[in-house]
Amino acid sequence: MNEEVTHLFKSLSHPIRVDILDILKKGPIATGELSGHFEVSRYAIMKHLKILEDTHLIVVRRQGRTRLNYLNIIPLQEVYNRWVSQYESKLSTSLTNLKTKLEYGGTELMKLEISSFQIEQQIEINAPLTRVFHSLVNDINDWWEFRFEEDNSKITFDPKVGGLFMENWGNGQGALWGTVLYYKKNEEIRLQGLLGMQGAVTSHYGYRLESNGDATKVKLSHSAVGLLDPKWEESHTNGWALLLNKLKMHSENNE
Repeated sequence: MNEEVTHLFKSLSHPIRVDILDILKKGPIATGELSGHFEVSRYAIMKHLKILEDTHLIVVRRQGRTRLNYLNIIPLQEVYNRWVSQYESKLSTSLTNLKTKLEYGGTELMKLEISSFQIEQQIEINAPLTRVFHSLVNDINDWWEFRFEEDNSKITFDPKVGGLFMENWGNGQGALWGTVLYYKKNEEIRLQGLLGMQGAVTSHYGYRLESNGDATKVKLSHSAVGLLDPKWEESHTNGWALLLNKLKMHSENNE
């Protein structure tokens, strides 16, 4: 862990790489377009991107011949958890106050415009793939941070197509977090669910798992389109980083 942190800070030591992350904070951008922001060669930008990718500060996804670069805040979240989070309340790192969002007034919703966001994150977990998948599916109640009701709630996941990912309060009460659209054991899960958003919104998210030696790489994708509150992208970006770190800790600490 100390070696990873050292490499992380080294990757942040160059002003161009810091500028690149600031640009990506506004949204994913193609490598060619990104090069136009700097008075250096495309080759130099590619070298900087490679360093950021090696330290997992960016995630690269390809659309045809286009290389899209996404900001991946998980390494920064890990540093935050190590030195800062213990001094702040749980609510300060929450995805959002979900109850407040559900009570969002109709008048405010009418002011929203159609927009979209795409979140891409990945994390490497020092545990075998089968254990990580088990944590993701069977032990989700142990690490899923966010609840509509803090008391007497249990997070459950039914691992099959059409299965429900939900929060149960007992007596037939609860909240639906997602419905499984695609399920392939130890490989990939895709779901549809609002995750604290509401109104005219379509939201899909999923996990892909890949073995990396004795470790496992988990790739998270979340897309949403509709009448989105401008704050939802940032809150969900931070929320996913927190959740993936919770999954990492649970998988690494449970045999």
